[in-house]
Amino acid sequence: MDRYFQFKELGTDYKTETLGGLTTFLAMAYILFVNPYYLGIAGMDEGAVFVATALAAAIGSIIMGVLAKYPIALAPGMGLNAFFTFSVVIGLGIPWQTALLGVFISGIIFIIITVVGIRELIINAIPAELKYAAAAGIGLFIAFIGLQAADIIVLSEATIVELGDFTNGATLLAVFGIIVTVILMAMGLKGGIFYGMILTAIVAVIFNLAPAPSSIIGSVPSIAPTFGAFLEPFTNPELFEINMLSLVIVILTFLFVDFFDTAGTLYAVANQAGFVKDNKLPRAQKALLADSSATVVGAVLGTSTTTAYIESSSGIAAGARSGFASIVTGGLFLVALLFSPLLVVVADAPAVTAPALIVVGILMASALGNIDWKKFEIAVPAFLTVIAMPLTYSIATGIALGFVMYPITMLAKGRGKEVHPIMYVLFFVFIAYFIWH
Repeated sequence: MDRYFQFKELGTDYKTETLGGLTTFLAMAYILFVNPYYLGIAGMDEGAVFVATALAAAIGSIIMGVLAKYPIALAPGMGLNAFFTFSVVIGLGIPWQTALLGVFISGIIFIIITVVGIRELIINAIPAELKYAAAAGIGLFIAFIGLQAADIIVLSEATIVELGDFTNGATLLAVFGIIVTVILMAMGLKGGIFYGMILTAIVAVIFNLAPAPSSIIGSVPSIAPTFGAFLEPFTNPELFEINMLSLVIVILTFLFVDFFDTAGTLYAVANQAGFVKDNKLPRAQKALLADSSATVVGAVLGTSTTTAYIESSSGIAAGARSGFASIVTGGLFLVALLFSPLLVVVADAPAVTAPALIVVGILMASALGNIDWKKFEIAVPAFLTVIAMPLTYSIATGIALGFVMYPITMLAKGRGKEVHPIMYVLFFVFIAYFIWH
């Protein structure tokens, strides 16, 4: 085992890798409770999604560890679950079963383009500024969702939105959670988001803002309500009575966000660990294959797109250097299946998960610093991408606006030749999306 993972060459051992895997798990364990809540809004069974989330994270992380040998864990992605629920199911009226089919198809496409080796072509076709804008826009979007869930931001007839009532118990609970989580994160505590959620849940139970769980450990919920549900559109014609162009755009958005989120995370985390050599990541194809395979598995189990987690950097900071750490993280997700009774606290108190969304949104918004705002032809599509996501409540719309405006501003600036032909093709695809949306 130690020879396979090259412990000696990497200067590590079982103890260090185990600690690193545990640290990564604690940093991303919040997804176990956040994901079921938000996919539950889409009409999915929360218990089944909890199991699907844990299994997808376990399988994805173990595949990453064994195949690519990197200490990078995977789980259903934040932002992608929000897109699944609010943009696809609620916004476009696409049944959640059909949305899962979209996730499955995007995963298959991801596998194909990874195996065929056209990854570099696609990465180079889309300008870095739009990739950063998409990441930051998703961050603002999920933070906005968190602020709404906490009733910090509420509906207003006069101004559309306004500040909520800070005498409301649930709102105060969310504010407490945000402050605690921010303090823990600022102190550099590994797993600060997870610990913040636990502390917020305890306070919620103490002040009767959420029901107390009947137990801490319980039986594993049935996954039957979501397992294989992506196939239902083929047997139930009503699930396919949708705008097919919208479904195509959904698949492209799932693919786009997962593809670049994974690529960005892989390179960022791998660079921190010292794996990147000459601006290249060894075994990158295997890492992307692990990610795309996990997305397919997750869709079959019943969850939104699975992707690499930037929280893996916490495990690397704790010393993890090999794929064994990812296997440890995956194993801990399997153990976490026994803690499903805790779901009741989150299900009845959205303010418990809201701080996690807001803080993750803050972390994702850091991508704004990588955009050259001094170049107007870049600033316009980037800004529209970022601002449209929370304002239209749609990640796809934000990406579409940016992709439509980018060729226009570049042509106006006399830089049309710098725009990749694929971007011109996508320009017309998204124009069609707006016309027939």
